[in-house]
Amino acid sequence: MILTYALTFAAACFGLGLLMNLWFLVRAGNPGDKILALDTMVVNVIALIVLYGIAFGTGVFFEAAMLFAMMGFISTVAYCRYILRGNIIE
Repeated sequence: MILTYALTFAAACFGLGLLMNLWFLVRAGNPGDKILALDTMVVNVIALIVLYGIAFGTGVFFEAAMLFAMMGFISTVAYCRYILRGNIIE
């Protein structure tokens, strides 16, 4: 019973953090700030996926979180390279 309340509270906190990052992404003018907001949004989404995996008691969500983390890392690196150099693949 307490686990249900803790998972609900944690999901609400990470959801609120996700909305705050979305607001920061819309208002950010600097490309570096936008990269930071997107990367933080990826971390929040990963946390939500893991929380849902704990709530449903299945390991599929943990594998999805790992895939999402890898794709988030690669997209952050690619976006940074595009901002710095103007192209991704040389």
